Amino acid sequence: MSVLFASFAVAGSLILQDPAPPAAPVPAAQVPPSATQLEDVVVQRQRLERAIRNFVDEVAAPSPGRGPARWDRRVCVGVVNVRNPAAQHLVDRVSQVAMDVGLEPGEPGCKANVVIIGTSDGPALAQALVDATPRAFRPNWSGSDRGAVALEKFVASEAPVRWWHVALPVDSQTGAPVVRIPGQDDEPRMTAIFASSRLRTQVQNNLDRVFVIVDFGRAEGLNFNQLSDYIAMVALAQIDPDAATGSFNSVLNLFEQPGGAGIDGMTDWDRSYLSALYDAELNQLRPSHQASSVSNAMAHDRRAQAAAPAEDEDKAE
Repeated sequence: MSVLFASFAVAGSLILQDPAPPAAPVPAAQVPPSATQLEDVVVQRQRLERAIRNFVDEVAAPSPGRGPARWDRRVCVGVVNVRNPAAQHLVDRVSQVAMDVGLEPGEPGCKANVVIIGTSDGPALAQALVDATPRAFRPNWSGSDRGAVALEKFVASEAPVRWWHVALPVDSQTGAPVVRIPGQDDEPRMTAIFASSRLRTQVQNNLDRVFVIVDFGRAEGLNFNQLSDYIAMVALAQIDPDAATGSFNSVLNLFEQPGGAGIDGMTDWDRSYLSALYDAELNQLRPSHQASSVSNAMAHDRRAQAAAPAEDEDKAE
């Protein structure tokens, strides 16, 4: 990465800077208590699961024909063109969120696979990087990225933060790539089958690298806590930059209001999604079934969180 970004000079100082009363409850005598409670539980569960599935379908942006990709074991966060202590804050926050989902952050001096780049002109920098090293963004192996049209949108975007993920299909048992990587070997890849199944696969999709470009001129008014959480979210999961998330309580709505009004950082909903992505079993053969696995894991996490306060109160009593 040092060669890739050596030609970019460090930028100057980048400073980021009465309701209506509730309706009266229905008297218990008018409604059979057991029937009402059971119906409420069923309805609420259906609404929760539907909302979660809608969110997962909306935000997930894997490579075409592939299931969701995630980091495997370790991440190394590098920040370019941002002054300390802001750069260190970004590294620390993204690394902390990575640890929260079970990943191991790299030691100082590690080879960065999460590359965060500050700039005052996002489109120009994105174009320069893609022109200089096109294979860094679109490697010559199948299932690596979202395609040429998506890359064009990445370059032309006017968003304050833009990101580009590169994934690598690997053998879940050995971690070895299951696709041929030009320039590294010319032999076809072989995968030893440990268990034959029509519903499961040994191939998993691991994130190989992600580029996150932050246009500080367009992020004016935000603080680094807000911005760091947003970057952590898009760095650790393949998020669709065009996702419509306004109906969800998510840090992905950070740029919907001036100064990120109403968004302090990553929400419980966001943390549940990341936890589900890294806890879910992603060995189903069909990508749609892998997405369902993430939805189910997120629903389980949300129900567990909803039940936790009641359990705590029972223990206190």
